[in-house]
Amino acid sequence: MAVELTDANFEELVEKSDKPVLVDFWAEWCGPCRMVGPVVDELHTDYDGKAVVGKVNVDDNPGISAKFGIRNIPTVLFFKNGEVVDKQVGAAAKSAYEEKLNALV
Repeated sequence: MAVELTDANFEELVEKSDKPVLVDFWAEWCGPCRMVGPVVDELHTDYDGKAVVGKVNVDDNPGISAKFGIRNIPTVLFFKNGEVVDKQVGAAAKSAYEEKLNALV
C-alpha cells in the first residue's frame, strides 16, 4: 500500500526525501483514480528502498493540492531533491510511470 501523504507530513516525506518520490493526487469519487490506485500500490512494492511512492487525497488535503496547482485528477507528480521534475496527468499504463521513475532512480 502506498504511503498516505497529507498536508502535515508532505514536507518531511516528499520535499526532504533523499530518494525520488512519486505522488498520486486522487479522490474517492474519481473513476480514473480508482484505475490508477492499484498500479501506484504495485509501484510502491516494486520500488521499495529505491523510491518513495505515495498518494494524496485531494479532498482531505487541499493545501498540497493548491500548492502544486492540481486541477485534474489523477495527476502524478515526480519529485527529485524536493522539486517537481515530471508529471503525468490522467490515467496511464504502469509502464509510463515506471519509465518516468526509472529516469530518477
